[in-house]
Amino acid sequence: MTVSRAEHRRRTSRRVRLRRTIVATVAVVLITGGVAAFALTRTASPTPVAEPTTSSEPTPSPTPTPTPLSPAEKLLATTTDPKACAVSFVGDGIALEPQLQTEDVRYDELPLPRADGRVFAGWYPTAAEAASLNAAERINGADLVTCTDRERTLYAAWTTPDANAAEDTALPILMYHQFTRNPDGEDNWLRGNYAYIGDFDAQMAHIQDGKFYLPTWDEVSAFIDGALFLPKRSVVITDDDADSTWLEMAAPIVDGRNLLTTSFVITSARTEPTPNRFVLQRSHTHDMHRAGANGKGRMVNDDAATIAADLEQSAQILGAKEVVAYPFGHYNDTTKEGVRRAGFELGRGIEPGYVRIGTDKLALPVVRIDYGMTVDDLRAKIG
Repeated sequence: MTVSRAEHRRRTSRRVRLRRTIVATVAVVLITGGVAAFALTRTASPTPVAEPTTSSEPTPSPTPTPTPLSPAEKLLATTTDPKACAVSFVGDGIALEPQLQTEDVRYDELPLPRADGRVFAGWYPTAAEAASLNAAERINGADLVTCTDRERTLYAAWTTPDANAAEDTALPILMYHQFTRNPDGEDNWLRGNYAYIGDFDAQMAHIQDGKFYLPTWDEVSAFIDGALFLPKRSVVITDDDADSTWLEMAAPIVDGRNLLTTSFVITSARTEPTPNRFVLQRSHTHDMHRAGANGKGRMVNDDAATIAADLEQSAQILGAKEVVAYPFGHYNDTTKEGVRRAGFELGRGIEPGYVRIGTDKLALPVVRIDYGMTVDDLRAKIG
């Protein structure tokens, strides 16, 4: 095929332009230091390549979900007291919030649950002790609080009304008055009231070594109702009048032996706080420990409103009600009405006897301790 000169010139011109384009492209690549692979076509256009991007910020870690606080931990979070202890309660039918108690202080107002057809049998340090009703390990307001890592769990025990009745517990309330260091006693008209302090110490040792259960007054009330089981070896220790000999001689003994005792205080004569942590101070009236118009105590001379007002004044000084000991043991129906109006639940007289299920709560009997009674005499009365 013969090509004309004009066609030959056009083809030559196109080849020259293509060579110039290739040379220019290679020069650009060499100048920028790049390395590229490409194909030349008359119609293709180069496709841009996206540069990879990097970030200097780290990928955030997921926020951990905090572990919810237990009820005991929530309670402890409300106080900064290093001796605070959260006491939790477990057992069949128990649905109680934990209580805030204080280590090395007696348990305060432990709950006494009630349930139809059952009798509460106390709190214990382990489920096994609760199941066995081990009275020696039973815990109440006579015991000091101990904790591990500021927490403690108490286990509930129950028994039946029939088993409670079969126990037939007869609860003695011991009544002391004054004390003497003279083995031969005091030579005055109150001689019988004075317990020799050596005998008292031996009697307290018998109670301590015998691991008698020492119920609190709210437990006494629940026991009378038939709602609380008390073991046979239970006893309440009391002193009348808060005499100086009690404070100086006897109170240190019950403190040293960790024995819960109630001191019945005449608050017109004494307003000081308790001598130690094992002594409850309760009312012996404010100003009714004296004779009324008929020679008997004011508790059987004044009207119910006057009696109630006196007891209210006494309670304000002591910071507690619960129980009153009648001066001289004198009381009648008017006395009882005054006690009820003042909000007291229990009244203790001086009639000899034992507290049982169903006892009149405003006529609690006592076991009187007189001069000359030894530990053997006490053993004969309380076991």
